[in-house]
Amino acid sequence: MKTKNLVFKGMKIISWIIFIGLCVEAGALVVNFVFSLFKPEAIQNLYQKLDMSDVYQSSKITFVGMYGFILAIAILKAVMFYIVIVLATKIDLSKPFNHFVSKQIYKICYYTFSIGLLSFIAQRATKLLEHDGFAMDRLNQFWPDSEAFILMAAVIYIIAIIFEKGVEYQEELEETV
Repeated sequence: MKTKNLVFKGMKIISWIIFIGLCVEAGALVVNFVFSLFKPEAIQNLYQKLDMSDVYQSSKITFVGMYGFILAIAILKAVMFYIVIVLATKIDLSKPFNHFVSKQIYKICYYTFSIGLLSFIAQRATKLLEHDGFAMDRLNQFWPDSEAFILMAAVIYIIAIIFEKGVEYQEELEETV
């Protein structure tokens, strides 16, 4: 039991580290986006060398759309890990089957699926824009794992269903006792 508690505490710490990193990345991308709207000549010097100045000059709508994908995915990842932290902090390991845990697992599933779906759409949009002559290869770093996120969402959904059934069975057991 001590090993499980130690591993669980380690997972909480790792979740916090990932969450902080994702918040820093999302915040930097938001600042980049706002900065690029007001001072477009400095786009090539921004965070992660995300130089989309040629896209900005060709089509501001395309620039805003693609940056919108980047921002949405970054923010969704940060929010998803916030939900993981809330779950890890508030879960009672002696009685894990409750409505709160079930709802949190469903939320994680929905956010994971949303990230995967947005990443998939962004990948397709990037390929279409590349056919139209835009240089979009540097954006692929922001959505490489769309299929993995969708598959992970399916697995988390199955776990959520199992937890929901566990909550039902636990409530039935408590009523009969």
